[in-house]
Amino acid sequence: MKNVLRVLRAEQGWSQAKLADQLGVSRQSVNAIETGKYDPSLPLAFAIARLFSRSIEDVFSDEVALSQAAE
Repeated sequence: MKNVLRVLRAEQGWSQAKLADQLGVSRQSVNAIETGKYDPSLPLAFAIARLFSRSIEDVFSDEVALSQAAE
């Protein structure tokens, strides 16, 4: 799953640690989500989207759906 979490975080001037504190997760979890090594749980994805006042679809996208849409 692709995401724009790093971009949104940078726009706010937040470190990974600050974002992690706001979400109640570890900095390592934020890093893993940003790099695509870990997909967040649905409650965490909702929390991330809510924190940035975005929809989940604005933050996360399904790579398979994107490639199918391009065909």
